[in-house]
Amino acid sequence: MAKVKVVQCWDDGEINDIRLVELLRKYNAKATFNLCPGLMKENERIPDGWVAKGQCGGHYGYISGKLSLKDIPEIYDGFELASHCWLHENVNNVSTADFVKSAVDARNFLEDTVQRSCTGFAWPYGAYTAEACAGLREAGFSYGRTTVNVEYATQCDDTMALHSNCHFLNRNFYDLYNNAKACGVFYFWGHSYEMFDYDKLWEQFEMKLQFISEDPDAEWANVVDIVPLCKK
Repeated sequence: MAKVKVVQCWDDGEINDIRLVELLRKYNAKATFNLCPGLMKENERIPDGWVAKGQCGGHYGYISGKLSLKDIPEIYDGFELASHCWLHENVNNVSTADFVKSAVDARNFLEDTVQRSCTGFAWPYGAYTAEACAGLREAGFSYGRTTVNVEYATQCDDTMALHSNCHFLNRNFYDLYNNAKACGVFYFWGHSYEMFDYDKLWEQFEMKLQFISEDPDAEWANVVDIVPLCKK
């Protein structure tokens, strides 16, 4: 019986990715990181923090930081990288031509930086259009991840609108994982800042990594590895 391929991806190049990649390496877990180079400074990290009491903003009051561009080769060494547009543009707010250019610019920068192919893509805000799907395909992208959740990630009409099984914080994560074994792929995604600096959330995520890594029926894979398995 073939093993279920477990794939994961993480968005935006958050400073919390430093802690995340340490956990991933501990369990030899593969992952794809979707980056927006235009939101990252050249040599300086943007620190994380919390908004002042009584003020609003951030993710439940947590302001996520950003890695610097010079961090990319070292922090993400051994992991797949993918375009998330240059400035995290929403496809509904710009022309299709400008959106595709932003996606390609980000891919070109990442490929120049790490000297390897980065043909994956993740749709900012989860928004996508048929026109942009066609444009990205013509530009040579191999897939485009949405934020839609489906029962089986391999069943899709278009790999440029590739859906995942769930967000990593989904309360039914383990049930969805076991159910996904029927199609041979389990795909989850998220942002590392969603675990804030709370040790309990990081411990809970580590339990998921350990659970999957110790499952004899599972193997870690990259998102590009499941594209040939998808029904188009």
